[in-house]
Amino acid sequence: MPLIALLLLVSATAFSQAPAPRARPTGPSNSSFSEARRLMDQGKYDDAIFQLQELSSKNRGLKGLAHELGTAYYKKGDYVKAIDSFKKALEENPQDNEAVQLLGLSYYLSGRPAEATPLLEKVQAWYPRANVDASYILGLCYVQTKSYPQARHAFARMFDVTPDSAAAYLFTARMLLRQEFDTVAEEYAQKAIALDPRLPLAHYFLGELHLFKSKIPDAISDFQQELAINPGHAATYYKLADAYSRIQKFDDAERLLQRSIWLDATSTGPYILMGKVLQKKGEAELAVRSLQHALSMDPNNSVTHHLLGQAYRDMGKTEDAERELKAAQQLQSGQDAKP
Repeated sequence: MPLIALLLLVSATAFSQAPAPRARPTGPSNSSFSEARRLMDQGKYDDAIFQLQELSSKNRGLKGLAHELGTAYYKKGDYVKAIDSFKKALEENPQDNEAVQLLGLSYYLSGRPAEATPLLEKVQAWYPRANVDASYILGLCYVQTKSYPQARHAFARMFDVTPDSAAAYLFTARMLLRQEFDTVAEEYAQKAIALDPRLPLAHYFLGELHLFKSKIPDAISDFQQELAINPGHAATYYKLADAYSRIQKFDDAERLLQRSIWLDATSTGPYILMGKVLQKKGEAELAVRSLQHALSMDPNNSVTHHLLGQAYRDMGKTEDAERELKAAQQLQSGQDAKP
């Protein structure tokens, strides 16, 4: 599962647990679901669904059954069947607010943001400040349906800023980039800077975007402007060094990487790039030291092992080089084999 999909699923699950009034069946029918709920609590969703289907075959008029089935399908990740069940639940009880919420999430997670939007808007109206995940998922629905101003309002609500502020535009630009709306993300970041030229991390964001697009001169300018505003930001020195390394300005890259490490010695990225830069400069021994330090922080990084193998090979240490290159290949193969 792609990372972004996993993040969204986690957020959606958290949202589904937000407090919401629910018209649960009372009396005998409520106790009828206790075994199915126990199975769901244990993660045995197929068993819970079978239990509920058995109840359905014995008592087709059992109130609340569609809601319980929808919940079981939702937790299992079968959102198509969850949609069918929650629609039936709402036909039975239009006041079942939890079914509205979970129906909206099911539509979103099944790739139908346009149908999810009006339902999630209802939830937002009921509990405008109950849970930031509501704004997050609703904002993503707006992004995916290209309703960008509405998305900006949703993300502004998440971060407690005004919708027309520079910060709201920058937050929305971040979310747009995650959804691969690069062009609109760049427009929103530029709007943020126009509203507040000294907004921290706005130039940094543009620099990251331009670096990704291999617009190196633009990226260098962006990062330099960020440092003029935010001179203590370690990541900007690292990214600016990356840009310089791509145009083979290795001395400048080394100087900036050292500053990044002085400011933040907990990140492996600058050490790895430092090793690569030093190797390009012909300083293999210093490259090895930097890469070994990176490996002490993250032993399972295949890139670090590969670069270390190359540095050892430049030093004539064939056995060490083969060991590191083999480790890099094994780690990469393991990563490629993961779904």
